[in-house]
Amino acid sequence: MATCEPDVYALQTAARGPEGALPLTHELLMQAPSGDLFGLTQNVGMGWMPSRLGGQQVLLLSTQGGIRGEDGTPVALGYHTGHWEVGLLMRAAAEEIAATGGVPFAGYVSDPCDGRSQGTSGMFDSLPYRNDAAMVFRRLIRSLPTRDAVIGVATCDKGMPAMLMALAGSGDLPGIVVPGGVTLPPEQGEDAGKIQTIGARYAAGELSLQDAADLGCRACATPGGGCQFLGTAATSQVVAEALGLTVPHAALAPSGQAIWLDLARQSARAVAAQQARGLHLRDILTDGALHNAMVVHAAFGGSTNLLLHIPAIAHAAGLRVPDVADWTRVNRSVPRLVSVLPNGPEPHPTVRAYLAGGVPEVMLHLRRAGLLDETVLTATGEPLSAVLDWWERSERRAEMRTALLEQDGVQPDQVIMSPEQARARGLTSTVTFPTGNLAPEGSVIKSTSIDPSVLDADGVFRRRGQAKVFTSERAAIRAIKTGGIAPGDMLVLIGRGPLGTGMEETYQLTSALKHLSYGKHVTLITDARFSGVSTGACIGHVGPEALAGGPIGKLRDGDWIEVVVDPVGLSGSVDFIGEEERLLGPEQGTAVLAARPLHPDAAPDPALPDDTRLWAALQAASGGTWRGCVYDVDRIVEALTRGGAEGAGGGAGQ
Repeated sequence: MATCEPDVYALQTAARGPEGALPLTHELLMQAPSGDLFGLTQNVGMGWMPSRLGGQQVLLLSTQGGIRGEDGTPVALGYHTGHWEVGLLMRAAAEEIAATGGVPFAGYVSDPCDGRSQGTSGMFDSLPYRNDAAMVFRRLIRSLPTRDAVIGVATCDKGMPAMLMALAGSGDLPGIVVPGGVTLPPEQGEDAGKIQTIGARYAAGELSLQDAADLGCRACATPGGGCQFLGTAATSQVVAEALGLTVPHAALAPSGQAIWLDLARQSARAVAAQQARGLHLRDILTDGALHNAMVVHAAFGGSTNLLLHIPAIAHAAGLRVPDVADWTRVNRSVPRLVSVLPNGPEPHPTVRAYLAGGVPEVMLHLRRAGLLDETVLTATGEPLSAVLDWWERSERRAEMRTALLEQDGVQPDQVIMSPEQARARGLTSTVTFPTGNLAPEGSVIKSTSIDPSVLDADGVFRRRGQAKVFTSERAAIRAIKTGGIAPGDMLVLIGRGPLGTGMEETYQLTSALKHLSYGKHVTLITDARFSGVSTGACIGHVGPEALAGGPIGKLRDGDWIEVVVDPVGLSGSVDFIGEEERLLGPEQGTAVLAARPLHPDAAPDPALPDDTRLWAALQAASGGTWRGCVYDVDRIVEALTRGGAEGAGGGAGQ
């Protein structure tokens, strides 16, 4: 048996308690609820000075994970770099609040890493986590009844969207978001997106074991922040700023550096100014702000996952939820202006986009093009027009642009371009929404990132090929690694939407195709979704999903599929056009598919958790993928009530 040190048994059974007295009044004791009074007792019990209890109470919420030592070394690891350092932002904001007489509180709902769960059953909890976390964040906000304002600190793929949804649903409070920033790229090596393909490249003989080990060790070159590419994490930060929910020039700051910490202090001051002016989140989150977010998303060429998250934010805020027609309209009118990983044309990391001016710099170009609503209020309390006026002549802008040129030798206009420069460089709009007999409700492709070498002379992607159908991502990646996929194939992955897997993210497949020499000649079609770093001829979000009766679920090996995508006109189609020995047109193909049963192997994944099955049913009743996979309480209650009435009626008739 292990023995304990003697002082372990030096117990204490009572303590004197805090010094001083609560600042109570006759009115408080007569009118305040017992919870408010007990809250004061709890506050001094945790060490807050009784004389400082009267300030404005600001709730700080974050996705912090892991345990850091005082020197930054790990005591316990987090799930990812994105939430590893955000506690420093929380501390800086809290110290600013306390220094001005406020009372900071802090709560945490950590978040998973989509990169860590790629290709595993952990992905089945990825998208459902977002809704659950948003609910918990909102419950934490409401569970501190005395809070006067809220500050959200988040970074990555699901944590930031969850935080935005939570704040959007708290419109009666002043509030602000502090993005957790980005990690730096290695001086020599690969970014955190490409590094996720070392297994596929090693299997294909395109990377040695030693190179894979060395490159993998250095891809996350600094310990905090989201990945270095414009994936879902970075895009979500950009969207938070575009919505007006941050201080200016906040998204994509380098984690851990002085300018990053200063954003937390600025944000604490900004939320105090909101309180003083009587401003609330509902004054910032408007239909105009949502329009600006969609426009900036298009200009950056952001992750297609935001097609799930922006509608969810709109729903939480009680705004009109954008549909496919809105996305198409915005992307047809907005030029892509930013050259970063993974879209290019030059592979600049996101920190360079920050130094080139980030969101406000892109907005300057969009303003000149008349594409923004400049009347919207921002978290500063000032309208967007005033923020952009300041940015254009600010010392900060000049310093950032100079730093980019001096440190990396990159001209800012090579990273963030004017519309004229972007057209000259061949940048095209971000996404296209193909329809057709395989996607009657729609689908999405990041058409801007299709390899230009596989486009026809008129700039249109046209492919006709035979399907190789898979019902699990594991089987599909095995086929890629073992030579089962060849140039010209149509790789079809079915049954991986919300009802099948919680709408897993299939970056394992898209990244392998991007970084294998023949991958640009393979077309991927799936009812699953993609990582924000995905590129290539990859069509996802196919609706209806296979397990909801979607035609994609009726495909078989050898079926002929035709895909047409116009990256400039932003139109496209994905059609079944024949069986192995018989070519048909799309109309005949529709009739053939209608007569077919579901693929015999298509079924919910055996490992799908009950939690995710419940999420899938609730989001399906709420409108499904194209409404953002949200919980629409009115629709759910109506469905349950209708179902209960039908059940009661059936029982009465027996």
